Amino acid sequence: MTSRIPFIAGNWKMNLDHQQGIALVQKLAWTLKDANFEYKNAEVVVFPGFTSLRSIQTLIDADNFEIKLGAQDISAHDSGAFTGEVSGIALKKLDANYVLIGHSERRQFHYETDEVVQAKTAAAFRHGIAPVICVGETLEELEAEGAAAVPVRQTLAALAGHEVLGNFVIAYEPVWAIGTGQVATPEQAASVCGKIREAIRSAHGEVADKVRILYGGSVKAANVAGFLRSPEVDGVLVGGASLDAEEFAGIARFQSHLAL
Repeated sequence: MTSRIPFIAGNWKMNLDHQQGIALVQKLAWTLKDANFEYKNAEVVVFPGFTSLRSIQTLIDADNFEIKLGAQDISAHDSGAFTGEVSGIALKKLDANYVLIGHSERRQFHYETDEVVQAKTAAAFRHGIAPVICVGETLEELEAEGAAAVPVRQTLAALAGHEVLGNFVIAYEPVWAIGTGQVATPEQAASVCGKIREAIRSAHGEVADKVRILYGGSVKAANVAGFLRSPEVDGVLVGGASLDAEEFAGIARFQSHLAL
């Protein structure tokens, strides 16, 4: 492990209404408390859908939960005639600490290019919200270009052109491992995360030593420790398993599995 605080993120995607979201966060917080979980050992962040953000924020504030809040997307624009988009101004008012940018589903189904990801990253920086920049390759890209080529290129594109880099996180999610049951080996994940860090260091210097680089793709409590044994992997971005409070709590408590 490194001095970087591990980052455990749960992306709910388009699941749960606000009432179900409240119940899930309550159960997650209580489960972690019952297990004597210490948040200094890992930062736990949930990424609900937009309709649940206010409810989850109110719950976290009222009950003094140490779980952090993130949004699933951000507009590149601060305001204006952009129906259906959500600005960084609005997200900041909801105390969103983080925002997912460039998730593979956004790139695939909403045709988000590297230029769009870069513009959304700039919006997050403008409003003091830390972007969790998602990068990863399809199976076809892996076979054509090899491991790390696409995620490195996407990372550098997202970070290009900013006068100052704020706090940010990189999430490496091989597209071929998202929701498929296929999982990159811990060695594969560590290798790609290491190459992403090397690329950031070459382009932006010592910021590479502070940035947290996550792995995502069919992560479960049973396999999370394998990924986080490597000093190159600073956390995980969890999809389906984050909808189960006990399973996600088990992932957050990965350190209890490291000795096994």
